[in-house]
Amino acid sequence: MGYLESFFNLAGKTAALSGAGGLLVSEMARSLAKAGVNVALLDISDEKTQELQNEISRSGGRALVVKTDVTQRADWENALRSVVDHFGDVQVLVNGAGANAPTPFLEITEPEWDQILRVQLTGTMIGCQVFGTYMVRQGKGSIINISSVSSGPPLSKAFTYSVAKAGVKNLSQNLAREWAPVGVRVNALRPGFFPSEFMKLKLLTKERIDSILCHTPTKRFGEPVELTGAVLWLSSDAASFVTGAEITVDGGFTAMTI
Repeated sequence: MGYLESFFNLAGKTAALSGAGGLLVSEMARSLAKAGVNVALLDISDEKTQELQNEISRSGGRALVVKTDVTQRADWENALRSVVDHFGDVQVLVNGAGANAPTPFLEITEPEWDQILRVQLTGTMIGCQVFGTYMVRQGKGSIINISSVSSGPPLSKAFTYSVAKAGVKNLSQNLAREWAPVGVRVNALRPGFFPSEFMKLKLLTKERIDSILCHTPTKRFGEPVELTGAVLWLSSDAASFVTGAEITVDGGFTAMTI
């Protein structure tokens, strides 16, 4: 085994990923599986994750589907049991389940507000509690919470989402401080613009696309695979001294002013 292979070696580890049916997290799961990681695909929709499991299995990887509503603690507890029973251990958790809406602020209803916060922030908190309890007892683990460029300063037309992602960043830093002494790392991954079909249909007018690209030095949107290097790094021992960080992958969007 060469230097890079040993430094970033992930073979035999197990990762659980919530929101695994989505555009970004599904690509993270593929990349982890290609690196030899056993992947548990957690999503409220098991149709998409079943397709992903079949794809990973055909490529020689190992994947498990666990239908999981991240807003329900019982589902998280079942997911942990299922993953450990199936793979024997779990060292990595990616919290990537999401919800969003472009509702103008004065029109946001309390049910919409509560639902987005429940999926984005409370779901991440419950996942960190359930899997974090296991990792703290084991004395090892890496938790990667999916933040966003909207975690601060906030993006327009994503009011509740921005509040939730600011909370994800803060939660990650709090847990990093709490759990570093026992060997569990917690970081946030801060993607820029990687448009899903939902975003293209609901959020991205031509005017908004032009505005985003003018503010992005690379002058393009990101491709999902461009997030996976950071995920592989944060999952590996190469990032053993990295905790409490928000890792930005945004084509320079955050660095842009005028």
